[in-house]
Amino acid sequence: MSDRRTELESAPWSGRTRRYDLIKEGVVAVLVITIVVAALSTLFGSPDDKQITFKQWAVAAPADFYATTVQELAGTSGTAGYGAPYNHASDGVNLGPLYLAKWLGVTHPVDTVNDFVITPLTTVSNAVPVADALKQWQASDSKTQSTWATNYDTALGKANGDTSKVAAGNYGPVPTLAGGLLTMAQAGSLDGALLSQGNYFQSDNTKQTLFLGDGNYFNDQSTASNLQGSTWGMMNETGRYPGQAWLWLYSFWYQIPPFNNGDNHPFGANADAWIMVIMGALSMGLVFMPLIPGVRSLPYKIKIHRLIWKNFYQEENL
Repeated sequence: MSDRRTELESAPWSGRTRRYDLIKEGVVAVLVITIVVAALSTLFGSPDDKQITFKQWAVAAPADFYATTVQELAGTSGTAGYGAPYNHASDGVNLGPLYLAKWLGVTHPVDTVNDFVITPLTTVSNAVPVADALKQWQASDSKTQSTWATNYDTALGKANGDTSKVAAGNYGPVPTLAGGLLTMAQAGSLDGALLSQGNYFQSDNTKQTLFLGDGNYFNDQSTASNLQGSTWGMMNETGRYPGQAWLWLYSFWYQIPPFNNGDNHPFGANADAWIMVIMGALSMGLVFMPLIPGVRSLPYKIKIHRLIWKNFYQEENL
């Protein structure tokens, strides 16, 4: 039986043949698929939501924008304490004793004080109070600046973000600077000021995204659009529209313990790093499957191919 099978597998094809135009078939297939995709996209495509701007944020949630600006000055925002690749504030995510981000270092430096607040304010003509506040800030040493911002950030937090209830204290020009940036954002000029930092042809939106992400407004919009990790956001479009379904395997890990146990759990706080390793291992297993003993012989043991080619095996009595 084995010799007969070997002989059949190595022999030239002697069955029926017919003329087949591969180029024509490919062109027709591409055209049909293009028409079908265009039609289905028109009928069922997900909405193209407009990007969130700083003006939108500052107008819709001025208190949140103001508090976030103070946090950027005080160094208590998410970006200010993120660590590599933006700063040296923390060690970043880790795999046990292995701190991956720290190894790579600060490759995209972000100074939340100057990049998000002070530099944008210097790009516009400010009212006298704001201009004087800028001069006072820039004439002071970093320790004094930090004291002012930290004091005001703490006091604003105790007042639940209500500036009218903030107790008197040593805040320096911080309240005026935060108010000036709020006014600038509401006027619509902050977006361009942040984008213009760097090269003339700027396409890097990292700083804008980080600043937006430090506030609650952007996060609330993500929650409303089902884009959080707890709602399989990695594979969703905005709203409840399905997106990249093939990303389900990545998003799956964020739904189960220990990766969904929150930032207070070692695996929850470092879920991105651990899931990257898991998916890397699974991908390598797929790539090297033909070389893995036992696994590579499964098709011969399961014999699904005999079911697909059952007519052939019946005719040849194999």
